Amino acid sequence: MPTPTPAPGGEPLRRIRALHTDTTVTVYQAYPPEIGLPAARDGRFPERWKRDRMTWIKPSFLWMMYRSGWGTKEGQETVLAVEITREGFEWALRRACLSHYARGFHPDRASWQRELRRAPARVQWDPERDLRLAPLPYRSLQLGLAGEAAGRYADEWTVSVTDVTPLAHATHALVRAGDLAGAARLLPVEAPYPEAGGLLDRIRG
Repeated sequence: MPTPTPAPGGEPLRRIRALHTDTTVTVYQAYPPEIGLPAARDGRFPERWKRDRMTWIKPSFLWMMYRSGWGTKEGQETVLAVEITREGFEWALRRACLSHYARGFHPDRASWQRELRRAPARVQWDPERDLRLAPLPYRSLQLGLAGEAAGRYADEWTVSVTDVTPLAHATHALVRAGDLAGAARLLPVEAPYPEAGGLLDRIRG
């Protein structure tokens, strides 16, 4: 297995950090209330959730806060913590393709494009964020699910759906008040995710 490239400070540049158990991993998404609230109430995505569209899941709570503006951006007012099976998560990772062409990692651009068209999932590595949502020198996984993967995510892999908008707002309030230590105590505990069997070899880039 290739050795992960270290970022300044010794943290691997690309590594999954997530709240996880022996059987599940928690990812985050944000939706308008008409989708997010029924999903949290029923523990599954409603029929109006489009299973034929690409959906992006993020294991990093703070990256979701950056993307959704702490759950204040239009169409992202309801922040969901979606607990899914590790089996499903790893199914997607092992079939994913990088969302961009990486010279020296892919044989050539045409090969990457063919792989991207076939893959049911794709991966981006974007800068992780601190409590002020400033970029950190290492990267966080964003996993895009399409076609078969999106359907499996919504209808097979989902174990629970929790509305964590109050947590987003409470954490943001402490950050705005300058209480970073208090805000940090509210954060989900995101530990390095096990990478058995070269889990990220095809997508570390």
